[in-house]
Amino acid sequence: MKDSELQLMVEKISMEYFGKSFKHKASFNSRLRSTGGRYLLGTHNIEINKKYLEQLGEQELIGIIKHELVHYHLHLEGKGYKHRDLDFKTLLKKVGAPRFCNQLPDAPKRKRKAKKILLYKCTKCSLPYQRRRSIDTSRYVCGSCKGKLEKVKEYLLE
Repeated sequence: MKDSELQLMVEKISMEYFGKSFKHKASFNSRLRSTGGRYLLGTHNIEINKKYLEQLGEQELIGIIKHELVHYHLHLEGKGYKHRDLDFKTLLKKVGAPRFCNQLPDAPKRKRKAKKILLYKCTKCSLPYQRRRSIDTSRYVCGSCKGKLEKVKEYLLE
């Protein structure tokens, strides 16, 4: 599919689902990596990630176009066009557009980092302190008795 075919498809979907014309430019952007498409506020253009068409098919592409057109039409009308806005969520449901696009099959799976937990205790009153970031024990003291802090142990949460 070429940019000109995409342009016609976006114009057709805009008239069919929104009853309004799309007067700006729609194109493929090969530099998009983590998203299916984006609506550009400054130019009102829409950019689509071509990998979604190639790997997930035309139905996924139509969903992405609808989603971006929701941003487009709401922004031009001066209504809430952001993901968190009620206008956005309402129009998304009305036209049957997905809130998020599916993940690409060849996309690298993100590995979650194990969370490090540090356990400190006061040498005077034995009050325990659990932290994710390390504490400079030469600088900080116990909040209740002003005693010296010492590192007890460090462990990982999966």
